[in-house]
Amino acid sequence: MNMTKMTLTRMMMVAATVTTFASTARGESAAASAKADIQKTFGFVPQFVLKMPEELLPGAWEELKTLQMNPATALNGRTKELIGLGVAAQIPCHYCVYGHTEFAKLNGASDKEIGEAVAMAAITRHWSTFLNGVQTDEARFRAEIAKLVDHARKAMASKTTAAAPVVVTDGASALTEVTRLLGFAPEFIQRFPDAARAGAWKQMRDVQMNPSTALSGRSKELIGLAVASQIPCRYCIIAHTEFAKLNGATDAEITEAIAMASLTRSMSTILNGLQVDEAQYRRDVDRLVRGAKAAATKATAQR
Repeated sequence: MNMTKMTLTRMMMVAATVTTFASTARGESAAASAKADIQKTFGFVPQFVLKMPEELLPGAWEELKTLQMNPATALNGRTKELIGLGVAAQIPCHYCVYGHTEFAKLNGASDKEIGEAVAMAAITRHWSTFLNGVQTDEARFRAEIAKLVDHARKAMASKTTAAAPVVVTDGASALTEVTRLLGFAPEFIQRFPDAARAGAWKQMRDVQMNPSTALSGRSKELIGLAVASQIPCRYCIIAHTEFAKLNGATDAEITEAIAMASLTRSMSTILNGLQVDEAQYRRDVDRLVRGAKAAATKATAQR
């Protein structure tokens, strides 16, 4: 009986060893294939890729290639990079801020759009902090967001003349304008300190709610949603999801925005955790951008 147990134990140990060896071989083979594809795609293998665990690299590269780098996604490259920038700015991750800024510019983003993406990230973190800190009732918050969306839809469909503007100078006049524009003053704005309410409201009004910004309402809300998803802030997720839909965002665009947030957080963790040399990382990003521009120029010339 003891001999049988010993034999079974040895067999299990051998099987485990064989399985581990096979898994390791597959992992090394997949990592080598990923590096070869990266070399083919970029013309070189960036330093941060070489520092990644080989077990992680194949999946990480495939996700990067099929989401962030994919021109056929629901979101265009510029929007995806601005989402990545908004998320990176408030982590904060110096690597990702630099990378997404340069890639956003590569995709045609202006300095104004870049500034507004960062501003939307800041506004989302601002209200996330307050909503969570004062322990906002979620059911009431959801009901108020639904009421705001309903009021906005009716206002868009209405042809009536807008009410006279309000000069916002303090907390009281801010509430007056909020009520005029939104149909009522939500609890979270009412609870904000009276002395600071005017400034907090003006930021939301002049950036997030402003139809004349460089970024569309849809892009701003998707950036807000991406930031909210990885804070995480349930209140902001609820609000930005509904406001994104109000601005015409599709379910595919919403899920891609959230996926870009998760990808940015993942890469930030890897870059910071592995202590990737920042100067070399910047040189690699610059080289990637130069390569992409050269490829685009060549493609244009061949048409």
